[in-house]
Amino acid sequence: MNFALSVLRLMCLAWLWPVALFKGSNTQNQRRHKDVYLGENTQHKHGGRIDFKTKKSDSTKSLLIKSEQLLRIEDHDFAMRPGFGGSAIPVGIDVQVESIDSISEVNMDFTMTLYLRHYWQDDRLAFPSSNNKSRTFDARLVKKIWVPDVFFVHSKRSFIHDTTMENIMLRVYPDGNILYSVRITVTALCSMDFSRFPLDTQNCSLELEKFANDLMLYWKNGNDSLRTDEIALSQFFIEEFHPSFGLAFYSSTGWYNRLYINFILRRHIFFFMLQTYFPTMLMVMLSWVSFWIDRRAVPARVSLGITTVLTMSTIITGVSASMPQVSYVKAVDIYLWASFLFVFLSVIEYAAVNYFTTVEEMKKLQKGKLPASYDATQAMAYDGCFHDDIDVSPFPELPTTPSTTRTIPPRASSTEPPPTEGTRLWRKRSVGKNIRFIMSNSYMIDSYSRIIFPLAYLLFNIIYWCIYS
Repeated sequence: MNFALSVLRLMCLAWLWPVALFKGSNTQNQRRHKDVYLGENTQHKHGGRIDFKTKKSDSTKSLLIKSEQLLRIEDHDFAMRPGFGGSAIPVGIDVQVESIDSISEVNMDFTMTLYLRHYWQDDRLAFPSSNNKSRTFDARLVKKIWVPDVFFVHSKRSFIHDTTMENIMLRVYPDGNILYSVRITVTALCSMDFSRFPLDTQNCSLELEKFANDLMLYWKNGNDSLRTDEIALSQFFIEEFHPSFGLAFYSSTGWYNRLYINFILRRHIFFFMLQTYFPTMLMVMLSWVSFWIDRRAVPARVSLGITTVLTMSTIITGVSASMPQVSYVKAVDIYLWASFLFVFLSVIEYAAVNYFTTVEEMKKLQKGKLPASYDATQAMAYDGCFHDDIDVSPFPELPTTPSTTRTIPPRASSTEPPPTEGTRLWRKRSVGKNIRFIMSNSYMIDSYSRIIFPLAYLLFNIIYWCIYS
């Protein structure tokens, strides 16, 4: 019985053995065809080099792995700079300014977008090359090697552009020379002087400095290391762009060399002429209109004076709101406050005219030169001028009495000859008498103001623009 079972098992094995061999041969052929397919694809993408150890078909990752192997990144400690323990490593800087995005007077800063390029040599990244061509990498490899720790002094905000990928480029040459370029937008402090605003010129600079003390920064190509694109600003002309360098001392760490990107900005004046200076001039000239209005037209002259004063206050407030709160006087402040003074004096002038007119009429009423029925509100311009629309009643005749009759004494004989025909006698008056004469003839104040105010304002403008322009 046992013998029969053994024979049956042998017959089953003999029948299944050819089937197992046939399936095994098919599986090996399929694997062989897949390897050949992957090899052909790899050979096509990488210029004839076949890597059968690639686990995934991601060509980018396989290329990065080969680049790391080519540069021997795993064989060195890139946490330390090249030549650690020796002399300072020179790092060349090259800058291309793409744009100046904004300039803020209130915050006293500017925003600039630029390409910052670093040049140095790291022998650890040297690689053999038959054609002496460089290799270019992106930000993924930058994170695995040493790069200079350059920062912006007095920087408020800064960031590296990352659309659509991080704007970083690393170029390695066979001899170990490295170019590291990055696109940055930085907002930095600019100490502005507004004493001549808006006729001012501002000197701003973007400062670059090393954070470690074992680097030596320098401009790669001298003055040609700073290049700019076509830059147009709304409020400024860019007069000059030039690089420079200097030293900075820190009491705890010592001396550091510093690079400067200097640029000079000259402000456009036309905008402020339209928004500030021309409206101010018109308000001052409008205040002079009151000198030609009847001195007894109190509502007209007072409302005109108050309107011009309030308008000047609004202009001054608007200019101050757009400027930083500095502790010194600006050029625009001098012009606005001087113009405000002219407007204010025109209001004071009418107050003086009105007061002197009232005093003059009261004296005439007391002396009887005006009739008792005289109404000061009706005689709107009693200033000795002819007016068609005013009916001034005649003065009553004073009775003639012997006591009031004046006798002219005879002229004493004199040896002096009488004045010849055509000769006028001039009598000199003192300053006090002139003032009393003007006070008794208050209409003359308006007459003089029509000339003095425009001449004084014209003289002020000449002096102002000669000094600040």
